[in-house]
Amino acid sequence: QVQLVESGGGLVQAGGSLRLSCAASGSIFSISSMAWYRQASGKQRELVVQTTSAGTTNYADSVKGRFTISRDNAKNTVYLQMNSLKPEDTAIYYCDVFFGFGPNRREYWGQGTQVTVSS
Repeated sequence: QVQLVESGGGLVQAGGSLRLSCAASGSIFSISSMAWYRQASGKQRELVVQTTSAGTTNYADSVKGRFTISRDNAKNTVYLQMNSLKPEDTAIYYCDVFFGFGPNRREYWGQGTQVTVSS
């Protein structure tokens, strides 16, 4: 069965960088679309960035120019590069990945990884 495991979170000072990874195992299909969400303590989950199968990418205004989403289909892995981190970026980050196309298309969520940015 498919497992989606996140890693790369941690504690950093404002202005620092982190790269989050979201690695899938047990899938024979490629990534068709992907997204990252985050949820701060006491707040609703919000969309950070998403791609579509059509090839478009949308970043939240709050992270535009600082965060970059990417993928490695050979490794079935999605990444989120986070630069110039701010305390308001503190949250649990979740990856959301679709694998395959047509009848084989399936959605999986990561378990979440904590990002804490200190001032």
